[in-house]
Amino acid sequence: MDWYRKLHWQTLAAMVAGALTGLLIGESAANAVGWIGDLFMKLLRMIIVPLVLTSIISGVASVGGGKALGRLFSKTIGYYVLSSLLAVVIGLLMVNLIQPGVGANMTAAVPGELPELDTATSPVQLLLDIVPANVVQAAASADMLALIFFCIVFGAAVTTLPDRTRDIVTNLFDALFSAMMRLTSGIIKFLPIGVYALITKMVATTGFEAFKALGLYAITIGSGLTLHLLVVLPILLLVLGRIAPRIHFANMREPLLIAFSTSSSGATLPVTLATVEKKVGVSNKVASFVLPMGATVNMDGTAIFECVGALFIAQVLGFELTLLQQGVVVVTALLASIGAAAVPSAGLVVIFIVLEAIGLRGPQVNLIVGSMLAIDRPLDMYRTVVNVYSDSCGAAIIARSEGEKDVDTVIR
Repeated sequence: MDWYRKLHWQTLAAMVAGALTGLLIGESAANAVGWIGDLFMKLLRMIIVPLVLTSIISGVASVGGGKALGRLFSKTIGYYVLSSLLAVVIGLLMVNLIQPGVGANMTAAVPGELPELDTATSPVQLLLDIVPANVVQAAASADMLALIFFCIVFGAAVTTLPDRTRDIVTNLFDALFSAMMRLTSGIIKFLPIGVYALITKMVATTGFEAFKALGLYAITIGSGLTLHLLVVLPILLLVLGRIAPRIHFANMREPLLIAFSTSSSGATLPVTLATVEKKVGVSNKVASFVLPMGATVNMDGTAIFECVGALFIAQVLGFELTLLQQGVVVVTALLASIGAAAVPSAGLVVIFIVLEAIGLRGPQVNLIVGSMLAIDRPLDMYRTVVNVYSDSCGAAIIARSEGEKDVDTVIR
């Protein structure tokens, strides 16, 4: 494929073109093309509910029947929840330490009132809010925390059905998820156009001041991803699996390179499976169970992105989130990462889930998210590496816990 046909180069070119247009033509350019950016953001919001609903139910239901929900399943889910939670906490620490959005001017001359944050007032209220009284109403009002909870428990219920019934329901949601992925991929193809319009509007109204905040935002996410990749996951390998991190990392070089170039955990999965079996030394039984599930529900890099992105937007808008509000972000980012599809730029859609959970919406939010999209491609490539590496660490740790001795004993 010619280099200029690749989405990340097109997005970079659109970013430069939008910055030049906004600088040279000014506010008239913002008025002329601003609606295109708004349309693109509405298209992204349009697919949130059906994508999350089909993705989570399909992923959880595909695990298998009740017989599969045994020891191996418990260990796999336990590891994925632990690693994703640690990733979100790292994102929370980095964004509070660096504070990339504090004092940033990214929404000048954007009409509309600041959103009112809508979050629980106590831990008990948060728990009550997670359980929806009406699932249809939760979907219609984009109550994402409640909707995600329903999808997880519904998917788990599907796994307990008799084989014939379970296959019917699972195949239905697999088909619906495939259709939503086709729609999502189609919308993502228009990313350069949306970025051009949004960057034109931002530069025309705020100048280049916003790029300083975007640079700090990128550093924050990059630092969080690096810390998780090179510190947290190696500690998990050492403590939980008694595995030398250096050996495991060396054995996983090929899948990590492919993950970086494709930005897709799903596209990398065949190579990851082959490498984990042949080089890491994990049995087919463990690898074929743990890795496909990880490509669906274990998105450590995406979890960091959701947490940092939501808090970055809150900082730009001047909100000081309470500890409980940040807790809502942590919980939602953890659950939303489960619903992130294993395709390039899935985080672009899922970021709205976390924003809706704390009531961040409106034209200012759309403009900031659009600006974040412009620099998202290299960050997306890096977080995919973290996602894939975390999956492989989980497979190795679980294999060791199952008594497999030949896991990461040498560099192959």
